[in-house]
Amino acid sequence: MATFPTSITFQDTGYFSDMMCDYLERSPKISGFYNNFPDYEGFGKQLKEKGEHYPTAFRKVLSDALKKQYEGFSISEGTLDNIERLKGKNAFTVTTGHQLNLFTGPLYFLYKIASVINLARDLKTRFPGQEFVPVYWMASEDHDFDEICFFNFKGSKLRWKREASGAVGRLSTDGLEKVMKEFGELLGPGKNAKQLIKLFRDSYLEHKTLSGATRYLANELFGEEGLIIVDGDDRELKRLFAPKIKEELLNQSCVSEVSGTNKELEGKYHIQVNPREINLFYLTDALRERIVFESESYRVNQTNHVFTRESILEELENHPERFSPNALMRPLYQEVILPNLSYTGGGGELAYWMQLKSYFKKVDVPFPILHLRNSALLVTKKEAGKLGKLDIEIPELFQDQNELISQKVKEISDLNIDFSPEKKRLEEMFQSMKVIAEQTDESFIGAVLAQEKKQLNGLDKLEKRLLRAQKRKYADRVVRIKTLQDHLFPKGSLQERQANFSEFYEELGEDLIPLILERLDPLKLEFDLIKI
Repeated sequence: MATFPTSITFQDTGYFSDMMCDYLERSPKISGFYNNFPDYEGFGKQLKEKGEHYPTAFRKVLSDALKKQYEGFSISEGTLDNIERLKGKNAFTVTTGHQLNLFTGPLYFLYKIASVINLARDLKTRFPGQEFVPVYWMASEDHDFDEICFFNFKGSKLRWKREASGAVGRLSTDGLEKVMKEFGELLGPGKNAKQLIKLFRDSYLEHKTLSGATRYLANELFGEEGLIIVDGDDRELKRLFAPKIKEELLNQSCVSEVSGTNKELEGKYHIQVNPREINLFYLTDALRERIVFESESYRVNQTNHVFTRESILEELENHPERFSPNALMRPLYQEVILPNLSYTGGGGELAYWMQLKSYFKKVDVPFPILHLRNSALLVTKKEAGKLGKLDIEIPELFQDQNELISQKVKEISDLNIDFSPEKKRLEEMFQSMKVIAEQTDESFIGAVLAQEKKQLNGLDKLEKRLLRAQKRKYADRVVRIKTLQDHLFPKGSLQERQANFSEFYEELGEDLIPLILERLDPLKLEFDLIKI
């Protein structure tokens, strides 16, 4: 009978990169690319380092900016208290970030935020003299609309169809009535369907911009946990960051430092992001285009905007909100304006953060702890029952589907499909023939080796043919295994990367978030398996 473990290692899932596996194992290969490790000892060191570097004057500016961002929103007492706490020298943030995906996008949006909420709680227990504030940083200045304009629901893709340019956070929410109608038709009369439609309507039809809608939605899901939602598209916060923007415009430290790190990483790991000469965009309501340095001038790509050295510094002084960091500089922006200890992200995100340590040192900003977010597989009681009947252990589901099916057919077959013993005996027989061959001439050795290969290939073909025949015999079992794995691993990917939270909220309603918060342990650093 199949058992139901609570977790497996990230390494054993087969879905995480060599870099992340080396990081979790603290391999010497990766040690030079991060600062403190995400454990209590590491957080103790990070507290001291960040506390010594974060300017006290920034705290009031940050708190006031956040209050302004939340104007017009219903804010929980916990969130309001946390905004006030940020004024104190003993308050620190733990942060995650995510794009403004429609209706949260993939399920792991919830896991990211749950990770920082639980991490803040854990750290408060360990360091009671400090305050820890969970933060969700909205990637409101991104301009890749195609990445965020849809979400999946039970195999259907619900897409927001419209033309878009500029920062996505500033986009009008016009046209989302059609998506809501389509979503309602797919939901049907489920017990929590009305609540989901209300959540969608109140988020997207009652707020004018995508940033506002996303803030409302995340606040509805997690606001009671004291979560603070930060929109970096903010004039006063950009003013705090202006010295680093100026440094980038004049000295281009990012490209030199990150290029050097990339050379160190090459051959070991995949390079996530390559730096540009200037890693900034110029931002207005309908425009987000790269700033390019050419012929001693600063030009906004694909526009007629051209600045001299003096005029672009004047533009920065008067309009810091018009300068938008790219993917490599956004982490620096976050770490400059927040009293932050750690960034919680997925493997791909942390991989490009690891390209930045040298750059942070160059511009004198503490490099945060890199914390791999919680990941989970949600399995219903019905699905768990099917696994039991098929005698499949949860970790086995992470295998390639053909390997899983072959393994299970071999286990239930009344024939021995594994020809390994025969292959071993064949190899032993040919080994004795090789000894004889060595006493004759080279041509005989070649003939022996060729015959050995031919015989082993023949056994492989017979084994595969017998396996195919047994798969046909147990076709019903094969279909059931395939159907179950396809549902839990849609498109051959992790559930959390494809499914939307609404699939599970439809069944569990308001119990979903507390369940996730209860089951995820941010410092365990393992892949969670949750029966719902």
